[in-house]
Amino acid sequence: MKAWAVGDTNNGDDEWGEEIKLAEQAVQAINKLNPKPKFFVLCGDLIHGMPGTQWRKDQEQDLKNVLKNTDQDIPLVFVSGNHDIGNTPTRETIDNYCKNWGDDYFSFWVGGVFFLVLNSQLYFDSSKCPELKQAQDVWLNEQLAVAEKQKCKHIIVFQHIPLFLRKPDEDHDYFNLEKSVRQEIMEKFHKAGIKAVFSGHYHRNAGGSYRGLEVVVSSAIGCQLGEDTHGLRVVVVTDEKIVHRYYSLNELSSQGIEKELLDMLAKQN
Repeated sequence: MKAWAVGDTNNGDDEWGEEIKLAEQAVQAINKLNPKPKFFVLCGDLIHGMPGTQWRKDQEQDLKNVLKNTDQDIPLVFVSGNHDIGNTPTRETIDNYCKNWGDDYFSFWVGGVFFLVLNSQLYFDSSKCPELKQAQDVWLNEQLAVAEKQKCKHIIVFQHIPLFLRKPDEDHDYFNLEKSVRQEIMEKFHKAGIKAVFSGHYHRNAGGSYRGLEVVVSSAIGCQLGEDTHGLRVVVVTDEKIVHRYYSLNELSSQGIEKELLDMLAKQN
């Protein structure tokens, strides 16, 4: 948080305790949710220290210490972000990430819904590992072919960098994907019938849609770059639709999710 406030990402490790407290609060709020979430996903930037920075190891250990208090019946899903593998990832930074947090891209099924986790840094800048981007592309096409055969209820994607923040044709900047790359992915997702893409990276809430594909950008548990509060997004998936709300950590801890979402869940059962 301080690194952002003072514009220096090489220093400012002294407010880290505050980030740990927020992460602890997030875990407590998730553990209290009723019904229990099917899983808890962190959409990238698990820690602040970029690859090669001095406090990275300590920060990773701190996060693991907090996350191991998550209810054992709630699986954790990790997405790689630019702070995790670098703005220009290399085979080495990706290997290190995989050793610590698991695969940088993978798929899984929950209740007839097909989920894809992607490494969006490979879309942002794969100049140092083009063969890894190519491998993810081949894998993704295979996965989408599987999804088509399986007749899943929904397909949902998690990736760190948003396709776009508000409009599909907005200009490219640090917080979204380059236009030609974005267009290709949006078309591929649209053709495959993907319903929603959930992202982080922006440290603010945003989003929009492209031909029935919803792009959802969630703010952070930690550092806020806009007016949003430290929080989490709760997503309810029914046979018909995907509904989500962003809650501040305080709201979620004290009140849980609102009746409207609970009613939707009750109807499913």
